[in-house]
Amino acid sequence: MVLDATFFALVGLVLFLALVVYLKVPGMMAKSLDDRADQIRNELAEAKRLREEAQHLLAEYQRKRKEAEAEAAHIVAAAEREAEMLTADAKKKTEEFVANRTALSEQKIKQAEADAMKAVRSAAVDLAIAAAETVLAKRADGKIQADLFKGAVGEVKTRLN
Repeated sequence: MVLDATFFALVGLVLFLALVVYLKVPGMMAKSLDDRADQIRNELAEAKRLREEAQHLLAEYQRKRKEAEAEAAHIVAAAEREAEMLTADAKKKTEEFVANRTALSEQKIKQAEADAMKAVRSAAVDLAIAAAETVLAKRADGKIQADLFKGAVGEVKTRLN
C-alpha cells in the first residue's frame, strides 16, 4: 500500500477528531453556547422588565402631568374669577368716587351761587343806600339829616339789644 500525503492527512484528521472528542471539546462548546443562550435569555428578561418599568413610569408621569394641567386650569379659573371680582369692585369704587365728587362739586356750586346772591344783594343794598344818601343830601337840609341820623342810630341800637 502506498502511503502518500492523503493517507497522512486522513490519519491526522482522525487523530485530531479523536483528540477533540477525548478533550470533550463538543461538550465545552455546547456548554459555552448554552451559557451564552442563558445570558441572552437573562438579558432579554432584564430588558423586558426594564421596558415594563419604563412603561409604568411613563404612565405615572402622564397621570401626574394631567393632574398638574388640571390644577393649572383650576388656578387660572380662580385667578380669572378673582380678577373679575377685583374689576367689579374697582368699578364700583370708581363710580362711588365720581358720585361723591359730583355731589361735592354741586354743593360747592350751590354755595358759590348763594355767596354770589348775598354779594349781589349786599352790593344792591349798598348802592341803594348810597343813592338814598345822595337824594336825601340834595333834598334835605341839615335838620332833616340830623333827625334821620338819630332815627337810624336808634333803630340800630334797638336791633342790637
